Amino acid sequence: MVSVPGRAGVLGALCVSAMMNAVCALSGGMLLPRESPSREVKELSGLWGFRADKSPSRNLGFERAWYKRRLAETGPVIDMPVPASYNDITQDHSLRDFIGWVWYEREVVVPARWLSDEGTRVVIRVGSAHYYSVVWVNGVKVTEHAGGHLPFEAEIGALLRKDPTSPCRITIAVNNTLTLETLPPGTIQHFDDHTKYPDGFFVQNYSFDFFNYAGIHRPVLLYTTPKAYVDDITAVTDFSDNTGFVNYKVSVQGATTATLKVTLQDRDGHCVASSNELSGVLKVVDVNLWWPYLMHDNPGYLYSLEVRLMAPNEDVYTLPVGIRSVKVTSTQFLINNKPFYFHGVNKHEDADIRGKGLDWPLIVKDFNLLKWLGANSFRTSHYPYAEEILQMCDRHGIVVIDECPGVGIKDIYSFGNASLTHHLVVMDELVRRDKNHPSVVMWSVANEPAAEMHPADLYFKTLIKHTKALDPTRPVTYITDSNYARDKGAPYVDVICVNSYFSWYHDQGHLEVIPIQLNTQFENWYGKYQKPIIQSEYGADAVPGLHSDPPMMFTEEYQKAVLKNYHDVFDQKRKQYVVGELIWNFADFMTTQGITRVVGNKKGIFTRQRQPKAAAFFLRERYWSLANQTGILPTWTKYPCSL
Repeated sequence: MVSVPGRAGVLGALCVSAMMNAVCALSGGMLLPRESPSREVKELSGLWGFRADKSPSRNLGFERAWYKRRLAETGPVIDMPVPASYNDITQDHSLRDFIGWVWYEREVVVPARWLSDEGTRVVIRVGSAHYYSVVWVNGVKVTEHAGGHLPFEAEIGALLRKDPTSPCRITIAVNNTLTLETLPPGTIQHFDDHTKYPDGFFVQNYSFDFFNYAGIHRPVLLYTTPKAYVDDITAVTDFSDNTGFVNYKVSVQGATTATLKVTLQDRDGHCVASSNELSGVLKVVDVNLWWPYLMHDNPGYLYSLEVRLMAPNEDVYTLPVGIRSVKVTSTQFLINNKPFYFHGVNKHEDADIRGKGLDWPLIVKDFNLLKWLGANSFRTSHYPYAEEILQMCDRHGIVVIDECPGVGIKDIYSFGNASLTHHLVVMDELVRRDKNHPSVVMWSVANEPAAEMHPADLYFKTLIKHTKALDPTRPVTYITDSNYARDKGAPYVDVICVNSYFSWYHDQGHLEVIPIQLNTQFENWYGKYQKPIIQSEYGADAVPGLHSDPPMMFTEEYQKAVLKNYHDVFDQKRKQYVVGELIWNFADFMTTQGITRVVGNKKGIFTRQRQPKAAAFFLRERYWSLANQTGILPTWTKYPCSL
């Protein structure tokens, strides 16, 4: 088991190699649980029992087998909401920065019909937990998982039926420790000088600039399927003239033979194509393509692909499908063979109190702000976002660059075989989960790695080749801020994504350097690689309400001035090979405490509470202007007053 050491000599207890070996090759699909005539879903959101293992070794819970009985019988527990990060819920300072194992427990009444029917599978699914998780049901381990941000599940029906009269007691232990072989990586640092630090004092170090929130961040579900069930669906789309194509493949488990009915329905419920095969191509005449927001007057059009498995107990699963194509040339990013220009944002799953926990009011508010802003895209910096967010993107036509948790890869030991093996598994999981979302147009395998290091060449060559093999229909990138001449991974990507903060992290206060340095950046990258470029990050911190004229750093005026200087160069280069601009950041977000951050990163154009700074109005003017130039808005439309 993964444990956090109480002293430096116990660091070997963080046996990540063994952890990786426990994560075997992936099998089966990862379809989002949906209710249907054959499937039921029981969401377990709410209050769970909770305890942090504050023993010096952080391993007391395993030594005393807390999972074998009710958590309250082994010691004190507190209420903890799920989904939510645990860090900001209590007034306990030690819990906010806690590193190690925490324990969750919930007793659930399972419907009797689930237990009486031997032909019903019962599955537990955890949407996301950070970062290593072990799950028990009634004291029996059913699964474990390495890595946050992505779902994992296990079938538990047979276990529940052993004692159908007892409640289903679910225990989940979660460990947020980062090592040089996890994703993202980190290190544990011990301080043994007892004249300065208490006994057993250690801290978690990491190289990414957002708070290391931990806990169960997305819903825990119980769901059912028949014994013979639709395990996975892959839908790849394209079109020619007015005919759309859905190349589909269905995987079935629990049956030696399968009789299917596959039906593609339009938005009004009319059947537009059908088949009885496990795989094939559905042709749609007079197709409605999936278009991005502001690029068409009918964005986000979705068909419904219903797969009906005929078996002793019928199974039905319906997958939303958007028919569109994605292509990249040396100077353009094409959606449906039309040039697409990313005018969007970077985001974080981050908010007051709930941390990274899924929160529907926040999600809906963010999408209203995105559309108000005139943004057509965002990048899931620096990890995969919730499936529910991608569903919203599909419906609203918001384009997504889908990024894995490969952030902060700075140490040479993070380029070793164990790290690469885990990184490949994470990409498998990400592509398997998100492959059918039409909003996802590109995979990002890392953010700002130390790509100039010698091991980076083979590491990223292997990683990018693997990702393209998983999904040859989408371009692959990683986000760089390194010197163009020394970057060892750039030759393998399809689109160059560059982060830069001119007149912020260097040449502070000198706005006049931005046009020169930004132009040099673009010319160097394009001159060397001849690939389209996205400015994947740029910006400046602004403390809301802080003003200065002439502009000074950290004022709203300075943030706005930085944006304007960048935009002037973007407008020159987007006529050549720059295909996008993504502001850093959509909203202020929490970071670790330090002298460079005052209660978090303030580069948001909105505050953490989603109130606009001056830059938000400035960016809104620009994005609606770009939409008028590149989309379908009438020329007289400046932008709508409300959406």
